[in-house]
Amino acid sequence: MALHGCETCSGEEAKDRMLMFLCTFSLACVKKHKTALSCNGIREKAAFVSINEFSELNLLSDYRFLEDVGRMTDGAARDVSLHRPTTNKFINYLKNRARKHNIHLKTLPIGFTKRRENSTTFNKKEQRFYWHLKLIFPHSHAEYTVKRVPDDKTLGEILKPYLDPEESDPVIRQKLKIYTMSPQSDVQILMKIENRQHNSVSYDELHASKSLLDNLKDKVVIEYPTLLVVLKKLKNDMGVLGQDASESTEDLDSDSSSLSSEEEGEIRDSS
Repeated sequence: MALHGCETCSGEEAKDRMLMFLCTFSLACVKKHKTALSCNGIREKAAFVSINEFSELNLLSDYRFLEDVGRMTDGAARDVSLHRPTTNKFINYLKNRARKHNIHLKTLPIGFTKRRENSTTFNKKEQRFYWHLKLIFPHSHAEYTVKRVPDDKTLGEILKPYLDPEESDPVIRQKLKIYTMSPQSDVQILMKIENRQHNSVSYDELHASKSLLDNLKDKVVIEYPTLLVVLKKLKNDMGVLGQDASESTEDLDSDSSSLSSEEEGEIRDSS
């Protein structure tokens, strides 16, 4: 990197020492700068930088700043105390509402990833669930999270922004190319049957023309629905509608499994 003259003494070539993005030559120059401008040496991370002055160093600094913000946000999300006041009351309310629709809603203890990220709510005025939903496209190794999905929306409508060859987002369309280029009749929507014996994996086939609510009736949902979108010609004889999955689908299931063995044990113990 090209060196510049010291911006404090103007007498020597700077030694790549940066203070508030100021090029300096020596420790004496740094101290002189701090004294003259009452500078503490800590750069204001959110200070405005014009586009003409924006450099790779600014870019790196902004990137590290965003990383720090991400760590702080994640730390706050992991703070159990922030979730305690209304958690039990809210969860019990969701379970009771789900039970009225013949949906067996189960929850995980505080601290589990699915518990922390679940954003499912029930609107009392509309008498409607707004589900947190995870969509997994194993043949493209892609996974998407959709929030506030109304329960009266059909699965076809939910998947349209992902699978429609014309109306889907261009970036998603490219990622899911193998799906968008396949006929819709080849697309199959599956949901893992929960609470089965260990190593026994089966799936229920859902219907694209039916609402999310109708599809979830008489099923066990752990925290929120996780839908597996597969292509019939590539699904390798997955266990569907109560039939045990063959060993050939173990790799696929490891991508789509919503719970670890530890989590499944927690659910079985609490049932």
